[in-house]
Amino acid sequence: MFKKLFVFGIALFFAGLHIAHAQTTKDQSWEQLGKQYQFPKWFTEAKLGIWVHWGAQTLPDSGGGWYARHMYMQDVGGQTFGANAYPYHLRHFGHPSEVGFKDVIHQWKAEHLDTDALLRYFKSIGAKYFVALANHHDHFDNFNSTHHAWNSVNVGPKKDIIGLFRKSAAKYKIPFGVSSHDDRFMGWWLPAFGSDISGPKKGVKYDGNLTKADGIGKWWEGLDPADLYGLPPEKRTKEWEESVKKNWLDRHIELATKYDVDMLWFDGYGFPYGKYGKEASRVFLNSHLQKHGNLSVVVAGKISNEPMVLKDIERGGASEILPYPWQGTMTFTHWFYKKEIPSRHNARTVIESFTDMISKNGNLLLNVELLADGTIPPDHKMILDTIGWWMNRNKEAIYASAPWSVYGDNFKGIVRTKDVSITDEEAYKKQGSSDDFNERTIASPAYSPNEVRFTIKGKNLYVFVLNPAAGELVLPSLGLRSAQHPGKIKKAILLGANKKIAFRQDDEALRLTIPSSAGRGYTAVVRLEGGKY
Repeated sequence: MFKKLFVFGIALFFAGLHIAHAQTTKDQSWEQLGKQYQFPKWFTEAKLGIWVHWGAQTLPDSGGGWYARHMYMQDVGGQTFGANAYPYHLRHFGHPSEVGFKDVIHQWKAEHLDTDALLRYFKSIGAKYFVALANHHDHFDNFNSTHHAWNSVNVGPKKDIIGLFRKSAAKYKIPFGVSSHDDRFMGWWLPAFGSDISGPKKGVKYDGNLTKADGIGKWWEGLDPADLYGLPPEKRTKEWEESVKKNWLDRHIELATKYDVDMLWFDGYGFPYGKYGKEASRVFLNSHLQKHGNLSVVVAGKISNEPMVLKDIERGGASEILPYPWQGTMTFTHWFYKKEIPSRHNARTVIESFTDMISKNGNLLLNVELLADGTIPPDHKMILDTIGWWMNRNKEAIYASAPWSVYGDNFKGIVRTKDVSITDEEAYKKQGSSDDFNERTIASPAYSPNEVRFTIKGKNLYVFVLNPAAGELVLPSLGLRSAQHPGKIKKAILLGANKKIAFRQDDEALRLTIPSSAGRGYTAVVRLEGGKY
């Protein structure tokens, strides 16, 4: 009797587990998902991700980051970053009425792409997740799309680029994301339907006007230019525009689910195509829940009032500690590698920006601008090597850290008041700041030697001295009578050197003695032990 009851009980137990799993893995609404969603630890503890914003527009080494659009514009108006695209295209490819962007895609081969080597390197320099560009405004898919013939398996490299990166990310056990920038292509591509406004080919239509029949006997026979560029404006209807949006949804559901991605990142503002982008995100979350039994994935973008969506800040950072995780993005030149554009960053500016982000509850997604062949530009590789050295030297203060009650001290080098019950953070904010495009660059003035940022982990507080100089560093926020109530600090250790440094703490401030070797020219990090953080 006991044996029968035991077996029956075990059966009920597993039946209960099955029912519970079925309840959690059924197709759920956006609102139902939101009630159980939390940003996953793999993201909140990672702090640094690497992104490759890479595609056929990298093949021309000049012409700005919107080459595919600007190569059809003799006059780019205010978009001067693309002024070189049209003349470059004439010199290197031909006239856009005869040789268009479709032909640039055809010539892009990614011949030296080694995704294993790239992922192994990115992990070695401290990246904890990786993101690859799935499509840009040019409407070309870097994956084996069954809903769009203009993709990297059919045309150009003849490789499933996203698939290759997916396999390498799994091999090196690093979360994998994809970025989509495709929802603006209908307006972005309009110049491809124009013609020269002056010169010997004035009025000759560009190749955006070609039809599938025009490809007979050519390399692109069987492909329809309208599937890449869209229909000419005069042929567009509301029904066609709706079909484009539905196709976008099919492609992105396939992208997110077939490649089992961990992050789905959207460009632009708001969900792509409104309800379609939100539906793709909902299906993505449900797919992961059904496949893995959890919601440890991230949807990211500049999308307001959606607590499940990670706030993305382009080429900038938050002006204060945010109560939720967020991500800043940075790149060296103009997203796609262009040798005509000098780098806006070096290792120092990236490290300083990264430090500011993590002190405010953010991550950095750093773009690596691969060359057309799939390799890292040597000058960027030198910067990345230095960043990797710094990350590994100071990793204990970075990964799985959290913001302190204030993100820093001595903002902008402002001299503090003797009234230690207040800080100058409000004065710093009043100087004015925004989120997107507020990045520091090599042209920015150097930080004052006394400006710092903070993180905490466990029982320790970490002080990031942005621009260290030998001598006394005075930190009023760590005075015994400070509004932050830091408690009595017992020890100060310089990371990397693992060396004790002298300090003195009184009511007004903590006074650290910074050695001349601190940071070796980059941000130095000091671990404080014994306080109350």
